[in-house]
Amino acid sequence: MQKLVNGIIDFRKRVLPTCREKFTELAKGQRPDTMFITCSDSRVAPNWFASTDPGDLFVIRNVGNLIPASGGRGVTTGDGSELAAVEFAIENLGVSDIIICGHSDCGAMIAIADDQNLDRFPHLKSWLRNGEGGLKKLVQSGGLDSSLSRVNQLSQLNVLQQIENLKTYPLIKNRLSEGKLKVHGWWFDIAKADVYQFDHGPRKFTLIGQ
Repeated sequence: MQKLVNGIIDFRKRVLPTCREKFTELAKGQRPDTMFITCSDSRVAPNWFASTDPGDLFVIRNVGNLIPASGGRGVTTGDGSELAAVEFAIENLGVSDIIICGHSDCGAMIAIADDQNLDRFPHLKSWLRNGEGGLKKLVQSGGLDSSLSRVNQLSQLNVLQQIENLKTYPLIKNRLSEGKLKVHGWWFDIAKADVYQFDHGPRKFTLIGQ
C-alpha cells in the first residue's frame, strides 16, 4: 500500500506538471476510440505496452478477459456489467475498435485447462464457465501454435472464443455489418513483453509490427 502512496506523491511532484493541461481537458469529457477488454492480472499493463495516454482506452478488466455470450433474446446470460460497458462504449462514446487481449500464463486458463477444483470459489467457478468454449476448441482441434504450453494455447483460443461471444449481440453484429466497428484479438506474452495480434490469413497470432 505504501508503494501506491509513494507513487501518487511522485506523480504529483514529477509527472503532473507536464500533463496538467491534458487532465484539465479530460475533465470536460472522454473521447476514446478504442475499447480494451483484458484480464485482471496485475502483470497485464496496456497503458505501458501500448503507450497510451489517459483518455485513449475504455477498459474492461475481469478474470480471464471473458465476455458471456448472449441468450436467445440478445441479452447477456451472465453478469451484465461487461455488456453494460460495451453498450456504453459503442452507443455513447462511439468507439470504432474493440480489442480483446489475453496473455501468457493466465491463472484463469490454468484453472480451466487443469480442471482445478474450485468448489472453494463458487463465484469464480461459475464465471470461468464462460471460458469453456476455448477448451473445447483445444481438445477438438488443437491450438494455434504447438510450440506453446497447453495453457498458453488455451489462452490464445480463448481470445477467439470471446470474440465469438461478443459477436452474438445484435449491437455488435449490426455495427460490424455496417463497417462502423472492428474487433481485434491480441495476446500479450508476459515474459517477452511482446504483443501479438490474430492474423486471419494464416490463422495465428503474429507479432505486432513485423
